[in-house]
Amino acid sequence: IRLAESGGRLVQVGDSLRLSCAASEPTFSGHQMGWFLQPPGKDREFVATITWSGSKTYYAESVKGRFTISRDGAKNTVYLQMNSLRPEDTTVYYCAVSTRLWPPRTSREYSSWGQGTQVTVSS
Repeated sequence: IRLAESGGRLVQVGDSLRLSCAASEPTFSGHQMGWFLQPPGKDREFVATITWSGSKTYYAESVKGRFTISRDGAKNTVYLQMNSLRPEDTTVYYCAVSTRLWPPRTSREYSSWGQGTQVTVSS
């Protein structure tokens, strides 16, 4: 399965942005989709994950209440709605697939990473 992120761009503090992650083929029961961020020179950090059905979501504490993960099964696409953006949200965001137990929260539990999309929040 191949993943392609899109939607990253330059925005202002307080703006909203929606990232998309399109999968090359349908995912199935047992496939969780997740979003990570990776600051320069650092490891990838968990942001959010969602089950195949979309019935369950899980967030990092740092984004809870500001970011929302969702998926459209018909389009094989997962979204990350980002609200009230801050300068510290500036980095590259990646999506990936996991078949591990719920909720998968580390990068080691994911595979099939996309190429990433850059989000820049300007003050």
